[in-house]
Amino acid sequence: MNIQDSLIKLWESTGIANLIQPVDPNITSGAEQFLHQYGSPIMLLICCFLLWLGIKKQYEPLLLVPIAFGGLLSNIPVADIAGAHGFLGIIYEAGIHQGLFPLIIFMGVGAMTDFGPLIANPKTALLGGAAQFGIFGALLLALCVFGFTLPQSAAIGIIGGADGPTSIYVTSKLAPELLGAIAVAAYSYMALVPVIQPPIMKLLTTEKERKIQMQQLRTVSKREKIVFPLLVLGLCIIFLPDACPLIGALTFGNLCKECGVVERLSDTMQNALINIVTIFLGLSVGSKLSADQFLTMQTLFILVLGITAFALATGAGVIFAKIMNLFSKNKVNPLIGAAGVSAVPMAARVANKVGLEANDQNYLLMHAMGPNVAGVIGSGVAAGILLALCG
Repeated sequence: MNIQDSLIKLWESTGIANLIQPVDPNITSGAEQFLHQYGSPIMLLICCFLLWLGIKKQYEPLLLVPIAFGGLLSNIPVADIAGAHGFLGIIYEAGIHQGLFPLIIFMGVGAMTDFGPLIANPKTALLGGAAQFGIFGALLLALCVFGFTLPQSAAIGIIGGADGPTSIYVTSKLAPELLGAIAVAAYSYMALVPVIQPPIMKLLTTEKERKIQMQQLRTVSKREKIVFPLLVLGLCIIFLPDACPLIGALTFGNLCKECGVVERLSDTMQNALINIVTIFLGLSVGSKLSADQFLTMQTLFILVLGITAFALATGAGVIFAKIMNLFSKNKVNPLIGAAGVSAVPMAARVANKVGLEANDQNYLLMHAMGPNVAGVIGSGVAAGILLALCG
């Protein structure tokens, strides 16, 4: 091999030479041909935009930054970092495909969650359940209108639970080919809770309803907080074993927090463990942001269905709170129904903020935390139902 051939071979091995793909004669559509040729540079720009959102706008930065960076790595030509033998591919197989990372995240969420407001006012669990309507509403739309398969529709619908780890867990089991788009949609809409929810909440409530002040919550005993996760897990074992991996991880983390005798374990789950897994989770999800998987019409449909699911979940929670008031002596502020989605504690803070705008003495945060943490359980239960139906 002469020096000229060596230089040509060196050039052909560079990223610049492989950034733009050659024309594929088997592709007849102009748009598809364009995406085939320029998919990698387009995805690199999209991932840079996601990095900007995470760093500059602070939209769910703990996950959006590693997801976006994983997307950059997966779209580097030639390197095959996201392939079966690349390090992102290995991480994905071990942590996402096997369902390990979302479960560890749920342990950390459980260790950071206080179920006291829900225990003090158990009827707010109904609001967390009502908000799951968004999941099944979006599922039906995806199946009947957009032509997705039942497993794909179930994975898309779970976006309405506003729970990133649950979305990743369900999608990895039912529709792994959609993981990148669903993960980006789920975390993007979670970050946009303060933008998406208030207009829906105000549209569905009157000024008088938003001014409703609720009674102070009772004090919850330590014994109740210890028994609660065991009770939730027991009910799950009896009625919906498919949800036990998620609910079991959540309740184990919460029990470690509340029992008071394993502070080191609780602290590890709340901090070091969840942070380590978040890094690997984000990078491995980003490995599915390759051009051939992300730059499709399906991705656009998923983004539309995702925000529809989120809007339906918010609206269902508010409407169900209004229905509860028809039969309840002690009125609930319908705004807390919007907190039935699983975005903890952001959705509760948004409900509190909108309530204060109507009445500066109307502090709804602790009341909204009841349906908010119920939404975490509800999304896990919904995931179990979908896995039982479609798995």
